[in-house]
Amino acid sequence: MTPTNGVFAEKATPVVTRLAPSVSVIVGSLVTALPFVATFGFLPPFGLLVFLTWRLLRPDVFRVWAPLGFGFFDDLVSGQPLGSAMLLWTLSFIVLDLLDRRLVYRDFWQDWLLAGGAVALCLIGGRLIATRFDAHVDTVLLFQIAISILFYPPAAMIVARLARRSAPD
Repeated sequence: MTPTNGVFAEKATPVVTRLAPSVSVIVGSLVTALPFVATFGFLPPFGLLVFLTWRLLRPDVFRVWAPLGFGFFDDLVSGQPLGSAMLLWTLSFIVLDLLDRRLVYRDFWQDWLLAGGAVALCLIGGRLIATRFDAHVDTVLLFQIAISILFYPPAAMIVARLARRSAPD
């Protein structure tokens, strides 16, 4: 077992430091493509959760245009209409940036609330873009929003571990 801190700790390479956030978001988007049999879609958007967690944990990790690329990849993987995740992820990124400038200090509960609101915005927006208005998917959508909000703490724990291991010293 290698030490994680101290004099003999392994240093993260610059490649790992730069690629860990992007690869984790892409892997999060790919999780929803796993063959999981269900009568209705209730899996949370893991790619969006990981992306929002990176944004809330370390705001300087992604550039302003990053949600466009990640949203495009998520659209390709999830089968949503092309451009919907690009638009919604970018809007949530901008809203989080505006709120981040207004808030002086944030703790975990506020991050959880902000991520929950952004996920709800993206899921409701995706429902409005992808399905007809007379489709009866609102209860499933509320269930998916609730599950997504409950999955924020595990996503935050995973991203915090990745950030600690890939942090430049």
